[in-house]
Amino acid sequence: MTKTTDSVRIQYFSGYIRNYKKLCAELGIDDGLSREAREQAILKAAYLKWGFDAPKHLCGMFAAVLWDDAEKKLVAFRDQVGQKQLFYAMCGDDLICSGDIDAIVKDQRFEKKLNKRMLQQYLFYGYPIGEETFYENVFKLMPGHVLEWDGKNLSLQRYFFPAFEPDNSKTEDEWADEIEKVVEEILGEERADSECPYKESFLSGGVDSSYLFAAGDAQCANTVGYAESGFDESALARQTAEVLGKDFRVKMIAPDEYFARIPEVVAKMGQPLGDASAVAFSLGCAAVKEHADVVYSGEGIDEFFGGYNAHKRELPKEWKYLTCSHIMSTDVVKSLMLDYDESVSPEDPVDQLWQEVQGQDPLAQKLTIDISLWLEGDIYLNTDRTSTACGIELHTPFSDVRLFDVASRIPAQFKFAHDQNKYVFRKAASRKLPGEVAFRKKVGFAVPVRKWLSDSRFNKPIEDKLFGEASKKFFDQNAVKKLWESFIGGEELLWNRVYAIYAFLIWYDLKF
Repeated sequence: MTKTTDSVRIQYFSGYIRNYKKLCAELGIDDGLSREAREQAILKAAYLKWGFDAPKHLCGMFAAVLWDDAEKKLVAFRDQVGQKQLFYAMCGDDLICSGDIDAIVKDQRFEKKLNKRMLQQYLFYGYPIGEETFYENVFKLMPGHVLEWDGKNLSLQRYFFPAFEPDNSKTEDEWADEIEKVVEEILGEERADSECPYKESFLSGGVDSSYLFAAGDAQCANTVGYAESGFDESALARQTAEVLGKDFRVKMIAPDEYFARIPEVVAKMGQPLGDASAVAFSLGCAAVKEHADVVYSGEGIDEFFGGYNAHKRELPKEWKYLTCSHIMSTDVVKSLMLDYDESVSPEDPVDQLWQEVQGQDPLAQKLTIDISLWLEGDIYLNTDRTSTACGIELHTPFSDVRLFDVASRIPAQFKFAHDQNKYVFRKAASRKLPGEVAFRKKVGFAVPVRKWLSDSRFNKPIEDKLFGEASKKFFDQNAVKKLWESFIGGEELLWNRVYAIYAFLIWYDLKF
């Protein structure tokens, strides 16, 4: 059977192909087609022309499953850094793939069973890390990978690896020039898409979202705010919007609304996530949906350019870098779990990557690991699932692989300089922003849940869940009681352990 576009069927696609005009010109496709038609045409033609190399040519966010009728095989791939989700599992003699893990486990042929190994890893990291999922025999297709299934054999091939190879031939000004040029190229493509004429943007007090808002075509900024001092970035965001002369909205979040939203967010997330910002992000997406269908967000820069304090810390030589986020030590996890498995180590998901990054400088090692595991396992899981559940399309232009290509060549001394993280990115941003905004210290997306969890006006449902029937199946109740009492007694930094356990228990009761 001769391969033609008619012999390739798109079984699943989620995402946005940003460089569609260039691809349409190269592949002989009319770029005036509707978005759905052009993306279908691009996927088919790219696969026919480039085979497994097809995703190398796509810029944007994407998860796709194709059926090749000529060769009787299924091909699936995910974008370079994992902005969109994609899972797979055997159901009888068939392989099923979907970006919605719930769609897989609801298949009548699939035997749903909890993966306790992932629970153990989750308690350490605070997010579902690596290829395994919370369901036995359901796996995540990792970013930058292609899957092939011929009806008998399954193979995985990596087409993209976020390696860093510093180029010492340029000055910091030249690097800032290159960043600015690529940002303009990416946002120029966004502006040129006539099917998305109106966009808004999320805006915090930080440089990433501020630069995106200043350089892009979003006509209104959105943020969330809180009554609690020390957590609210809305005043800083408002100042930025006013300087740029653009509209601004703030969604104030109260604790009762926040806690009421948690079960819905957990249900739509597909897997437990100990990141409390997901609930606030969901409320923010719902607010945007009232007046827009597409919203920008600035994810990717911290991991590409070195934005976290963990990136600056020097590790002892005998240590492995276990991503920038982990919330419990192995001793704490062991004390909490009734069925702790000594054969499951938190180093397991990192081991292969750690071997592959040897020879890179220490910052590059950390960034490669964070992009490969933390960024896709926490940040993009949050942003993809919450925005999709709210019926809004989230575009993250700064996660574009072309911007990573620039970041991958910038030497470490230009990323941490003058007491600033991601310094050269800030320098590029300062050409669009006031200096006080471009060089503002990292604020983060803090949520006052640590205050609310310890407040007796709100935390009775949390306490009930921590000591409920589901908890007794997995956790030593004396250890949970000690954790809870220590937190309520004033050890505020324990909040993330409490929240992670709570999120898991809600998820378990909903799914099992």
